[in-house]
Amino acid sequence: MRTLLIALAAVMMMFGTARAGWDPADEANAERTIGKFRKEDPSLERFFSRAYGYAVFSDIYKGGFMVIGGGHGKGIVYEHGVPIGRSTVTLVNVGPQLGGQAFSEIIFFKDQAALANFTKGNFELSAQAGVVLVQAGMATNTDYSDGVAVFAMPNAGIMGEATIGGQKFSFKPGR
Repeated sequence: MRTLLIALAAVMMMFGTARAGWDPADEANAERTIGKFRKEDPSLERFFSRAYGYAVFSDIYKGGFMVIGGGHGKGIVYEHGVPIGRSTVTLVNVGPQLGGQAFSEIIFFKDQAALANFTKGNFELSAQAGVVLVQAGMATNTDYSDGVAVFAMPNAGIMGEATIGGQKFSFKPGR
């Protein structure tokens, strides 16, 4: 167990590299990710056009071995389509798992209250949160739950898992 915890700590350090300031490449990656989501499922347009705001995570890297896993990613937060800050996401999973993968995720905020809750800096999505895998037409039958709607799209990798976990987000305002 001790070896697993040390290995997980090492993986999290690799994913959690520190960077200061605004990186224009992050914003460009977020815009490309938005384009991919719109192309894959045009019905997402109703979320983009009506949401008060959204957080775009271009690449979330996730890995697991045996009974513990985790992941990390960074993103850009938008209010009315304008970038207002940066965010990070950290994942922790417990249960049988093996492999690694990268995926993109967009979280839509229905109203100002939902976005304000996220930008407080300690927002969490539990294992029960409904994350919809993007496929053409999937957004048509999806709605907000507690003011948020979450969509994910696999980028690369393969991972077998039967886990329980959650996602924790941070927020840093400004450009």
